[in-house]
Amino acid sequence: MIIDHIGIAVKSLEEGIQHWTRSFGYRQMTEIVINTRQKVKVVFLNKENSLTIKLIEPLDDNSPISSFVNKGGGLHHICFKCDNLKDKLTELKEDGFRIIARPQPGEAFENEDIAFLFSRMGLNIELIATDKKAKII
Repeated sequence: MIIDHIGIAVKSLEEGIQHWTRSFGYRQMTEIVINTRQKVKVVFLNKENSLTIKLIEPLDDNSPISSFVNKGGGLHHICFKCDNLKDKLTELKEDGFRIIARPQPGEAFENEDIAFLFSRMGLNIELIATDKKAKII
């Protein structure tokens, strides 16, 4: 597996984009995508020779990340790309990871399946098995 991106929860995508652009030299890579299943808006940022960043904003107070963002937000997850999502999910579950969200279409990944797990080390992990991203701008 390799790291595909790091997810950062923010109150505002627009403010997050400005912050990451001004402070770290990132640029907006994709259009903003509304993920109705997870009740969030997301956008990918990139920078040459660096990891991709995914900013995540809750759609409303019912979003699973609303309380986290209201406490200041920050690092939400690390996403790993694997060859086979189902096999890797089974392997990690056997290694003590807790499944948070079973495979489901990820709107930011052109509806390819994504899954979320929680590691014993206190990290949210997203798994994908695709190179697809939202529409590149």
